[in-house]
Amino acid sequence: MNALAEALPLAFRPMLLADLDAVIQIERAAYPYPWTRGNFRDCLDCGYSCWVVEEGGAIIGYSILMSGAGEGHVLNCCVTPVRQGYGLGRRIMEHLIESAPRYGVDCLFLEVRPSNHPAIRLYENLRFETVGLRRHYYPANQGREDALVMRYCLDEGVGP
Repeated sequence: MNALAEALPLAFRPMLLADLDAVIQIERAAYPYPWTRGNFRDCLDCGYSCWVVEEGGAIIGYSILMSGAGEGHVLNCCVTPVRQGYGLGRRIMEHLIESAPRYGVDCLFLEVRPSNHPAIRLYENLRFETVGLRRHYYPANQGREDALVMRYCLDEGVGP
């Protein structure tokens, strides 16, 4: 793990409605097709596992996990672009993996763009495996982009 990221005083806490301005700002800076405020509000209203990561009191990342029937689906995981590349995405994903049993989750699933090589490397380093493909899943500049479906199973000993 990156020594700088290891030394950072990070705090994980549940996301609140009051956090949405900061979360939306990060989302818009990080993605060409960002989630809306309504998407985040719906996740909070549904009781999904929504977390923010703070550094010095400022929100620098977040994650959203939907769980049910022993499975967890990572709906969103993001680090503000100015802090990417320091191992923070890994720390957020490790937090999701470590907290999964509290939600009755045995396996985690996520989708990732095949063009998002840094994210794919991160997930593979965390021992996620590609298990499928969703055709035309993501909006793209020209049409749609496929999504790789990746899985991490806690009960199979697959993990960091």
